[in-house]
Amino acid sequence: MRILYAFQGTGNGHQTRAKEFIPLFKKHAQVDILVSGGAPNKVFDFPTDYRFKGLGFRFGKKGGIDVIQSFRDLKSVQFLREINTAPIAAYDLVVNDFEPVTAWACRRSQIPIVGMSHQAAVMHPQAPKPNRLDWFGMQVLERFAPVDHSIGFHFQAYTREISTPVIRRAVRKLQPSIGAHVTVYLPAYSEARIIQTLRQLPQKHWEVFSPRCNAPYQIDNVEILPVHPDTFLHSMSNSSGVICGAGFETPSEALYLGKPLLTIPMRGQFEQQCNAYALKQMGVAVLDEFSNASLRNLADWLEKRPVIKVNYPDESKKLVQRALEYASTQEKIEKTAQSLLNQKSPHRLKMRGF
Repeated sequence: MRILYAFQGTGNGHQTRAKEFIPLFKKHAQVDILVSGGAPNKVFDFPTDYRFKGLGFRFGKKGGIDVIQSFRDLKSVQFLREINTAPIAAYDLVVNDFEPVTAWACRRSQIPIVGMSHQAAVMHPQAPKPNRLDWFGMQVLERFAPVDHSIGFHFQAYTREISTPVIRRAVRKLQPSIGAHVTVYLPAYSEARIIQTLRQLPQKHWEVFSPRCNAPYQIDNVEILPVHPDTFLHSMSNSSGVICGAGFETPSEALYLGKPLLTIPMRGQFEQQCNAYALKQMGVAVLDEFSNASLRNLADWLEKRPVIKVNYPDESKKLVQRALEYASTQEKIEKTAQSLLNQKSPHRLKMRGF
């Protein structure tokens, strides 16, 4: 059996799941890896077999998506060409984590595809959503990487089709402690804006991780650090709290480690608005924006720092088995259909003889 594992290169969560799932799939099949989206020079933790431009977005500096730059990056003709040239015909199953090229390529073919993503859970009818829905955002999320069958992950198992987060082994092995600093990861905000706000809360030391930082530096009680997986994990594991965007992986890992959590969803990002709504239902602190106007709420959170208890068992092997069972079922259906098409009708034989 040959499997093509395709994931979205923007952000860190898709790669994190890939690191957990790919070794498990390799125990059952030959696995090749395809990535689309993300910066062209982005380096992944494992070798990839195919690299496409795909679709994606750019972080802004004021709490949202850089719409203009994201639009400039869009190459629709190239995207259509990538759909037509995606090597899906060589595989028995495509596993897709919110990756648009193979999703749309499989939609035009008979290759079985199963989605294994957080986005699949967000779009489930029983998953929490804000009362005021973003129609355009919903359409983007639903049509970005369409699949026939999906296995979704969310902060809670809201229904049988939704599983709890995939917590990577590196996080499960940690022995967290309570340190004097708060770990901050807000890639949609500029370093200057974060520093300006956090300097006004001198009672705490802040370790801020920024994708724009190349070398560590410190201003008063605010330390700015480059994003490195090991450094970030060490900081979060030994922190007294975590402030981050309302993505999926970082909030999930912070909750798993028993850290007080405060999230700030990106503006104009429907998935993060849904995540923030779900986290707020669980009792997690949520702010609409990160600015001087939020100082009172930040200070209040620092004083209370509630811990939300969660249970996130390791179900990775079971989830991989579900994906393989889907592929097996689709293969049986295809063989049965082909057999019926090839079978000659007795009535047709009689007519020919007559």
